[in-house]
Amino acid sequence: MSIEVGMEAPDFTLENQDGENVSLSDYRGKNVVLYFYPKDMTPGCTTQACDFRDNHDTFAAHDTVIIGVSPDPIERHQKFIEKHGLPFELLADTEQVASKLYDVWKLKKMFGNEFYGIERSTFVIDKEGIVQKVERKVKVKEHIDKTIQFIKEMTGEEA
Repeated sequence: MSIEVGMEAPDFTLENQDGENVSLSDYRGKNVVLYFYPKDMTPGCTTQACDFRDNHDTFAAHDTVIIGVSPDPIERHQKFIEKHGLPFELLADTEQVASKLYDVWKLKKMFGNEFYGIERSTFVIDKEGIVQKVERKVKVKEHIDKTIQFIKEMTGEEA
C-alpha cells in the first residue's frame, strides 16, 4: 500500500524503548513527524536522530512530536537514546509491521549484496491523523531544515 498526502495515516502499535506499547493513534491531537530509519548507532542514523534532538524544542513549539521507527530491538533503542540524549520515542519494528504498512521495507543493494531493510523515509501527520507530507529516500544532510520548514508552514507560521 502506498501512503500518499491526504490519506489517513495507518495506525499501528509497537513497543517503545521502555517496552511499552505505543500506537500512532495515541498522538491524535498533536502533529507527528514519523521517521523510519535503518539502524541505531550508524553514522547517518545518528546524525539524523541528533538533528531531531537538537531541534526538539522547535518541533514542540509547533505542537509536534517526533517518533523514530527502526527494526532494532528495544534494548538497542535504549542504548541509542542514552548515548545521544534523545528526548523522543523510538519504536522497535522488529517484525516490520509499521515498515511494511508504510511501504518503507525495501530490497536494498550494497557492495553487491541484496537484503531487505528500511528505506529512510519521513511522514508528517497532522492533528487529525491525516498525512500531510511524504518524503522517501531521505538525505540526512538537508532533512531537518526541510522538515522544520514544512511544520512551520503547516502550522501557519511564516518561515
